[in-house]
Amino acid sequence: MKAQLPKPTGAFVGASWTALLVGSITFLSGLWNGAMPNYEKGFYFTVLMFGLYASVSLQKAVRDRMEGIPVTGIYFGLSWVAVGMSILLLTVGLWNAGIGSSEKGFFAMSFLMSLFAAVAVQKNIRDLALFKEESSQPEPEPES
Repeated sequence: MKAQLPKPTGAFVGASWTALLVGSITFLSGLWNGAMPNYEKGFYFTVLMFGLYASVSLQKAVRDRMEGIPVTGIYFGLSWVAVGMSILLLTVGLWNAGIGSSEKGFFAMSFLMSLFAAVAVQKNIRDLALFKEESSQPEPEPES
């Protein structure tokens, strides 16, 4: 028997989407307005996209395992490695960047906020799909 998860509230769904949009748009606007070469902007953009994909992939793998859906160990491990690598790439890039400390903090916080929000949005999408699926199934009639 599966554990019954409560339906995500509208406030949590809205807050998750808002956090994802604010974090991503903030990061991208920092790149747009940043005083750095285009190749460096491209690197940070790629790291953001890689990190978002990796965090959603990891959340899916964890959730699949929690629900008893088979997930290979290699995929599960690669998901963790991908999230770690995206954070490591951003850290090394910012460490070596020729920008001020406040700008480095700006990019780091908007990046981490985006990753966290992507996981929350993915969780909400999965929960709402599960809730919709369970509510559309007819109730079994009790035996008399």
